[in-house]
Amino acid sequence: MTFAPGKHPRSANSANRGEFSTRDTRAADVSLQGGWPAHEHAVVPWRQSGRHGSREDRTLREITVSLPPSIANLDFHVDAELAGVINTAIRDVLAVDADPRSHIRAFGALLLRTESVASSRIEHVDASMEDYARAVAGIRANESATSMVAATVALGQMIVRAGEHGVIRLEDILGAHAILMADDPIDRGYAGTLRDVQNWIGGSDHSPLRAVHLPPPPKTVDGYMADLIAFANRDDLDPITQAAIAHAQFESIHPFTDGNGRIGRAVINAIWRRRGLTSKTVVPVASAMLAERDRYFDLVNRYRLGEVREFILDTASGASIAATEAATSAERLALLPDAWLEVSKPRRGSAAAKVLGILAEHPILSAEEAQELTGAPLSSVYTAMDRLADDGIIHQVTDRQRNRVWGATDILDELDDLAARIGDRVRSR
Repeated sequence: MTFAPGKHPRSANSANRGEFSTRDTRAADVSLQGGWPAHEHAVVPWRQSGRHGSREDRTLREITVSLPPSIANLDFHVDAELAGVINTAIRDVLAVDADPRSHIRAFGALLLRTESVASSRIEHVDASMEDYARAVAGIRANESATSMVAATVALGQMIVRAGEHGVIRLEDILGAHAILMADDPIDRGYAGTLRDVQNWIGGSDHSPLRAVHLPPPPKTVDGYMADLIAFANRDDLDPITQAAIAHAQFESIHPFTDGNGRIGRAVINAIWRRRGLTSKTVVPVASAMLAERDRYFDLVNRYRLGEVREFILDTASGASIAATEAATSAERLALLPDAWLEVSKPRRGSAAAKVLGILAEHPILSAEEAQELTGAPLSSVYTAMDRLADDGIIHQVTDRQRNRVWGATDILDELDDLAARIGDRVRSR
């Protein structure tokens, strides 16, 4: 398959949302003239819905909102140098996706978790792998771990549906957001819905005072999202350029009260799945973005000035690095089952042998799940788990004697190691 290349902190809107009516929010017609259109702006009235913050917050009466261009029918000229980087990225992603080792469930789950964990960490949502494993198993964990697991489920669903339907659909984006924000203590009431309030990035917690970015007014969001989805469903752009621009445009629209970064980055892999760049794998490109977080945010901000080439270049380079390091992980994971058998040497047909037979596909397991999957008696499963733990193959991620959960040590370590290798290469490029 070939393709022809043709500081952003958590939104402060959740602290206090204001009310306003627009003076004029119509964007002017733009001409590319060899580049990409910068955002237009409009001055609109603003008033707090309550009385919070400093006197400046309380007396703010006008704000200048950003108006992204309509992009459904815009084209971007890819120069020869950029085309070379894009083609390399496409080749590397196609190669890892075609590798038979990339089709095992353990590898797919590893890449999905690597991407969602890195995307969460970009937003300062972080937890240890132990806490994350507990949350995956449904064991009560801290808020960050629960949020990271929700991000994994949301990302996976959005990518799968893009592949199944062959189009990017607003309902799938909303569905992913509903999963992501379902348990959020502040914004769960807005889970799965486009915002009907003004939000902002940076600045004060109580008003858009000195904000880094003020997205377009809420009444324009429906139209902007329809335009973005039309762009994301085109087939005349290479998928790297298309995904990069779609992500930057999504972040500029900021269509949700919170969760925009994680859902916006999920759009990248969803587009790649829709375009057939991937069929089984998830490219952990967020790990590349996390490695140079400030640069990533700066490039997104520069998109609003009409500077998009560097962001496409960074996305392509990050995808190439992520794909080649993912291939290394696929090779490592493929060797694990034989290595485990060599270390443990379980008797054929024993509970330990049966657990080892499913461990690569189910790296986080409770005893009850292991019993269901292997058919071995529960008492034998517990004995097998203790033996495999003594062999260093698994370790307990819960600190209790009942409802115990184990994780495959090598696979959980690989999750961290893959992200670290991507980060090292990004910082040294």
